[in-house]
Amino acid sequence: MTETTVPVRPVRILLCDDHAVVRAGLLALLDSAPDIEVVGEAGTGEEALALAAKLLPDVVLMDLQLGPGIDGVTATQRLTAAPGGRPHVLVLTTYDTDADITRAIEAGATGYLLKAERPEELFAAIHAAADGRTTLSAPVAGRVMANLRSPRPTLTARERDILAQLAQGLGNREIAKALFISEATVKTHLGRIYDKLGVDTRAGAVAVAKEQRLLS
Repeated sequence: MTETTVPVRPVRILLCDDHAVVRAGLLALLDSAPDIEVVGEAGTGEEALALAAKLLPDVVLMDLQLGPGIDGVTATQRLTAAPGGRPHVLVLTTYDTDADITRAIEAGATGYLLKAERPEELFAAIHAAADGRTTLSAPVAGRVMANLRSPRPTLTARERDILAQLAQGLGNREIAKALFISEATVKTHLGRIYDKLGVDTRAGAVAVAKEQRLLS
């Protein structure tokens, strides 16, 4: 008796990237994989949501920066929160900052891959995402582990107040006036904030605070 081989259904992919040239390149690359099928392309987050509801892909390959409209993180959050046969989202991007990685993972992304990865790594990540398994590019995994080993700095309530004023572009005198403290006190707190955040400029403090989501 001859055994019947059941064909393996290819992973159905929806591409979402605002650059047509990038989508064309990905489409050509993914078409070379016999077990992956691209069922749709989207240039905006809104298009991705509409096409995902219509085409029911297994995986949405999602860029983070999508130009006008909702970004990739918001689209990911909405896709993964959808009822029923919601797709897995595999982020494919050039951005690897702590803030981008954290936002994407918290939004529900199954994996986070950088566009510099080799084709075979992308194919493997797509199959892993289709199975609900997490895949991270090596640099991304390294940043995640480093952040886990190095907890976020703890700022006092007053330091957070001052940091919030810094983010608004206020100078020391304006901060002192807004918080009813002296300029000398502002300078003392700024020194402590710089030490905790590992920076030496006002702009650096604001950048790190935003990246680590220390600003409310």
